[in-house]
Formats: sequence, structure tokens, C-alpha cells
Amino acid sequence: MTPATSTTKAAEPTELRWDPDNVPPFPAIALKALKLMSGTDTSLLELCDLIRPDPAFSTAVLRIANSPLVAFSKNVTSVIQASMLLGFQRLRRLVITVGLKAYLTDSFSPVMKSCWRHSVACAIIAERSATWSSLDKEFAYAAGILHDIGRVALAAVMCEQYALVIERAAGHPRDLLQTERELCGIDHCQAGRSLVAAWNLPEAFLEITACHHAPEVHLQGTASLLPPSCELADALEFAVVRCLSSRTYVEILAEFPERARKRFPGEAKDLAAEIANEIKVMESV
Repeated sequence: MTPATSTTKAAEPTELRWDPDNVPPFPAIALKALKLMSGTDTSLLELCDLIRPDPAFSTAVLRIANSPLVAFSKNVTSVIQASMLLGFQRLRRLVITVGLKAYLTDSFSPVMKSCWRHSVACAIIAERSATWSSLDKEFAYAAGILHDIGRVALAAVMCEQYALVIERAAGHPRDLLQTERELCGIDHCQAGRSLVAAWNLPEAFLEITACHHAPEVHLQGTASLLPPSCELADALEFAVVRCLSSRTYVEILAEFPERARKRFPGEAKDLAAEIANEIKVMESV
């Protein structure tokens, strides 16, 4: 990848600045989990067999299975036992979340930590709203985790440039994508889409990564939950670029389906505390 320079001049062609093949690969187990969209017994065993030989993922699964986040009535002592108790959907969610954390571990800088917290907060909000709206909660969670993968990659491979992006965009979130293009040669939505394609993930994730900041694109079904989930995560102070939200908690909730917005806590601080507690458990593994 050709190093990007800090300039406000027009960016060079994207292909000269961005190569998804030069981005560190996402953990293979997490990629496999993202591709397994159905919860059959075969899929559960396949996922379990992937986890068992990997010490990092095995340890993480066992620690979370024995944490207050899950609260089983007895100690879980093996990955097989955890798999059977959790079931495919919860195990898949766990592996995807641990995968993102593992992806960030080598450089868990303040920027990366902010990316992690924003992604998990967005995933939790999207999953809850999907559950309350009778939509696909597993896809909603996975999409929340993955929607900002382009930003994570830019921050990893262009750390100095992306630190400058955050500095310049603070207080001006509407200018974020343009600032990314000026300083990195590509914005995080374009970068995310190219990674999803390079990693051969399901096509549904292409739209999520590319369009979650595009109000002119009207996402449908479960995908429609991602833009308001992303905005709400920012408003609850799980933002990568720090700025005051231009809309209130109630105004953002109005973007969710009616059945979902009635189920969210009445106070933003209560929802923020619930999400922060869940993130804290995930960070401890």
C-alpha cells in the first residue's frame, strides 16, 4: 500500500492508495462464523470443531460462558459443553465478537478501542431492535460488528493519517468521509466494502459496510436498523469521532420500528449503562 500523506488536496486514485490484500486478515474462525448463516446441528459442530484447537478462542468462549453475561447455573468446563448450552446463534455471536477483539489486539490503541466499543455498541442496539421487531437478530448483530471494519482497517494500516482524520473530523461528523478520502485516499465505507468482497463474505454485508452513512440509500429489512443503531451508539458516547449529537435520544429512537422503540429504556443513560456493562465483560476475556 502506498503511504498516504497529510494533505487537503484532491486524493490520488483509490487503487493507488488502497489494497485489501495488504490489510491484515480477519481471524479465520470469525470469518467462518460470518459465512455460516444457518443454525443447523452440522453448523454448530463445525463451528465447535474450529474453536476447540484454538487456545485464544477456546479460552474466550469458556470465560464468557462462565460470566454473568450468560449466567448458566453450572460451571462450563469444555468448548463442547459451552457449544451445546449456548446453541449455534449465541456461539456464532460470541465468536464474531471475540474475532473483532482479536483483530484489534495487536494495536489496541485509543483509536482501536473506540472502534471496538462503537462496533459492539452498534451490534447490541441492532440486535435488540431486530429481536423486538421480529427481524433477523443474528444478522443484525453480525452486521453491527462488521459495519465499520473499513475504519478499523484504515486505522490499522494508516495509523498516523487516521489519527489526523479523527482530529480534523471532531465536531464535524458530516465531513468524516470526505476527510478520510482526502487523507487516506478512500473512505471507510468504500474500504469496508472492498474487504467484504476480498474476504468472500455474504453479499448482504456489502450493502451494510458501503451504505451505513448514505441517507440517500434506503436500506430494507434488517439492514435498515444499522444507520440508526450506528447513530444511537455515537449519541450514547460510544463514538470514534467525538462530537455532540445533532439529535436527541428520542429523535434517534424514532428511526427504529415502532415495536422496537417502545422497548428501549426511557433514559439514554440507562441504555448506555447496559451496553457499557456488556462491553466490559467482553473486554475482560
